Amino acid sequence: MSEKLWRKNLINIEPYVAGEQPKNDKIIKLNANENPYPPSSKVKAILEGKTIAELRKYPSADASALRAALAERVGLKSENVFCGNGSDDVLATAFRAFFNSDKPILYPDITYSFYPVWCELLKIPYKTKSVDDDFVINIEDFKEPNGGVVIPNPNAPTSLGVGEKFIRELLENNQDSIVIIDEAYVDFGRYSCVELVKEYDNLVVTQTFSKSRSLAGMRVGMAFASAELISYMQAVKDSYNSYPLDQIAIETAVASLSDEDYLKATVEKVKATRDRTAEKMREMGFNVLDSETNFLFAQHEKLSAKEIFTYLRENGIFVRYFNKPRIDNFLRITIGTDEEMELLEEAGALADISHMPARVKCAVLGWHTMEEMLGDKKEL
Repeated sequence: MSEKLWRKNLINIEPYVAGEQPKNDKIIKLNANENPYPPSSKVKAILEGKTIAELRKYPSADASALRAALAERVGLKSENVFCGNGSDDVLATAFRAFFNSDKPILYPDITYSFYPVWCELLKIPYKTKSVDDDFVINIEDFKEPNGGVVIPNPNAPTSLGVGEKFIRELLENNQDSIVIIDEAYVDFGRYSCVELVKEYDNLVVTQTFSKSRSLAGMRVGMAFASAELISYMQAVKDSYNSYPLDQIAIETAVASLSDEDYLKATVEKVKATRDRTAEKMREMGFNVLDSETNFLFAQHEKLSAKEIFTYLRENGIFVRYFNKPRIDNFLRITIGTDEEMELLEEAGALADISHMPARVKCAVLGWHTMEEMLGDKKEL
């Protein structure tokens, strides 16, 4: 049988691969950078107050209530805000709207792996710029002619961030290009450049409700930019999907924004657990980067990342391993609850597993044995 001619017209692309979503709820899941704590109680109140009859109607096409709430929070106007189905949708819309030059867009070589996927899908020319041996982004690399610039701040998976000086220098040297700053993890970091939208008409800042606000399951993301740039994003959105956000997502996101105290408390808990876990891992022989996110990026001095990843997975602990050049000996470890992360510390401190509390035995047997394994490795 001859090959079907229509097969020649099918797209050939390597898609983005998300973190594994295990079906077993007993897994300690530290591989997708989800918040370990639930959303605000105000979100719960919205969900409990919904009636099934409300679902017969379409949601707001422009998420006007959410845009207004976001604008008020950051001191902008609704016309400066775009909302989409998670920051992935927002970023993909921005790529479609702004990167239509024959010059390549620039972004770091070690970063969010969706960027090259969008470039391939949308046929956008691109050039990656190597971070240094410490995974730091070099501002000088982004001063050449380009069709646009994308900088994640803080970066993933490295967990490192940049400050205001870096962002301003980047903008001053790229006034003829659109500059996107991807701030998915910014609430755990030191600096957000949203304020600079008032000064630079070529700046687009994207954020998400998935990480700090515990709404990954709702898929809510946003962009802040000049009214002109937002209008182009709206036009792209309305050319393929008029309703990217459902009404429940919009209402729960607005409710989340009304509880800043809960946001701050949750973020501080995650940061405290992050810093304590990093110190413990360093004591175990890991090189851990100074994280500005809700995860750690770590490499053991003796044991390979793949070996640790496989061992942990077999024992019910999921972390993220990237089989890619330069980072194939690092693990990305999401910060869980205090209890989840303390399992590591307890396992390392208890010499005899028979004395472990019942809640620890099943969950941390892998960590206990890994501590022994790391110790054995050091003695070699």
